[in-house]
Amino acid sequence: MSQEHHREIEVDYALPTHASAKIAAVVEKFLIRLVNVPAALLVIAEVGVLMMGVIWRYVLHEPLIWSDELAGILFLWLAMLGSVISMQRGEHMRMTAIVGALQPKWRSFIDLIAIAAALAFLIMTIGPAYHFAAEEIWVTTPALEIPNTWRAAALPVGIFLMLLVSVLRLLRTGGLREVALAILAIAVIVGVMTAIGGYLSPLGNWNLLLFFVLGVGSLVFLGVPIAFSFGLATFGYIALTTTTPTMVVIGRMDEGMSHIILLAVPLFVLLGLLIEMTGMARAMVGFLANLLGHVRGGLSYVLIGAMYLVSGISGSKAADMAAVAPALFPEMRKRGAKPGDLVALLSATGAQTETIPPSIVLITIGSVTGVSIAALFTGGMLPGVILGLTLAAVVWWRYRNEDLSGVTRASKSEIAKSFVVALPAIAQPFLIRAAVIEGVATATEVSTIGIAYTVLAGLLIYRRFDWSRIFPILVDTAALSGAILLIIGAATAMAWALTQSGFSTELAIFMKGLPGGTTTFLAVSVVAFIILGSVLEGIPAIVLFGPLLFPIAREVGIHEVHYSMVVILAMGMGLFAPPFGVGYYAACAISRIKPDEGMKPIVGYMIALLVGLMVVAAIPWISIGFL
Repeated sequence: MSQEHHREIEVDYALPTHASAKIAAVVEKFLIRLVNVPAALLVIAEVGVLMMGVIWRYVLHEPLIWSDELAGILFLWLAMLGSVISMQRGEHMRMTAIVGALQPKWRSFIDLIAIAAALAFLIMTIGPAYHFAAEEIWVTTPALEIPNTWRAAALPVGIFLMLLVSVLRLLRTGGLREVALAILAIAVIVGVMTAIGGYLSPLGNWNLLLFFVLGVGSLVFLGVPIAFSFGLATFGYIALTTTTPTMVVIGRMDEGMSHIILLAVPLFVLLGLLIEMTGMARAMVGFLANLLGHVRGGLSYVLIGAMYLVSGISGSKAADMAAVAPALFPEMRKRGAKPGDLVALLSATGAQTETIPPSIVLITIGSVTGVSIAALFTGGMLPGVILGLTLAAVVWWRYRNEDLSGVTRASKSEIAKSFVVALPAIAQPFLIRAAVIEGVATATEVSTIGIAYTVLAGLLIYRRFDWSRIFPILVDTAALSGAILLIIGAATAMAWALTQSGFSTELAIFMKGLPGGTTTFLAVSVVAFIILGSVLEGIPAIVLFGPLLFPIAREVGIHEVHYSMVVILAMGMGLFAPPFGVGYYAACAISRIKPDEGMKPIVGYMIALLVGLMVVAAIPWISIGFL
């Protein structure tokens, strides 16, 4: 994220008046400092291990058979420690649209309820997590030949640390009376559900409605972080309606968080933050501004193009917006652009570029559905162009009468000079894609090439490399990755529960029975993922429903890459569309523009995105023509 928006590691611990809050603040500060250092070191270690794997295999032709295994062990520890940091910062993904509309007093109390609900899940799972890790002592890793407990121990340790942080946050952010009421409210709910547990088993699949629709819906709308909403519903369903041991929930979470492809998540997050710090993103924006700045609506076209290019090298939507907006918005304001239109277009470009490789959503969908990452990287480029053109059409209409009398056109020499400066940055997305396609590195490893390239470009070409920001960037990487991966783990457990219940089979039969075949299936998928994207965000929606819907798509004759592009774009629309889409509020925070100012202007852009999505859905060649 940009310097002005960068979240410092140090948090304001000044609190309340009562002694328990002050003590909790001191303890929490000490605890998080202890976690930050190993989390940052784990990010560095992951980059080093994967880079060694690439060099030894491709350059020295002597593959390191233990590199992926070691990276996997470190990865689970990184995910859990990152989740702890994210818990302390209050950055676990949650829907706050409804809670945010409440009066401050009630909003504060509901926030305490959300923390208490997460605490309940952690208390319920720490025992099963410990037993799961203990059982893994009988499993020996094939390459390193060590007990798998060394890896699995990350789960109980991470859960225990999150439990401590949750207790400290409760004491730090609320009065003792409010904290007691919040804990009592959650305890009563858990007690009631436990008391009626014996009456639930005979209900059969009606329990799915109770736990996964009413339960998850209530928790999400109350502002409980999505990962813990999924986890609570799944744990309750398994514990109260089945005879399955609750340790299975931990096992499914472990499976979801340990997929080797997901190693790309923290590394691409790190890459995005490094790109901003080294000035590569600013160089690209500067070239596009010189090229199109004299055209009516030119800087809006630059915003569309810059988001397309930056998305191709960062993989993190928040990093994309934070890199582009501060560079363009001041000049756009000078030219008379309204704040609401700025944030509306920024949000729309966030949705437009969801398919641009190396998007974390592409990596996630490949990991949970088995679709080729290389094919997704290839297929994702053109759909983004199509949606960019529809957005450009709206820009042309809105700015067709813009007054450019005070705008100086850049000379050819200025354009050429800015192009030379931007060329190393522009070349990076093509380098990353080529490395995957040509087999130099896997989709997991290729991010290390991008990181090395960015570091060298920052040091040798752009001469912008702020060493003081490296530690905060590493911790930010761990925190964001932990938040993402905990959702994936919880969603994987929830998807497993749905599959075991027979729901997936019934859904497949229903979807295949819809009249209209392929067209109806695509239309229903678009509507479903727009709604899911706005309520659950992108990654949990993909993890939860990808394994259920992709086999159906194959059976009705839809190419898996084409279907991937359709659902990702639909999900992106939901993610960045108000009033529920959290991506829209992230854009507002980065732009420092009030959300209500962009509500009206974004309607036109969302219609344009929907038109582009319909074109992509109707013409499969756009997604699969270059495979």
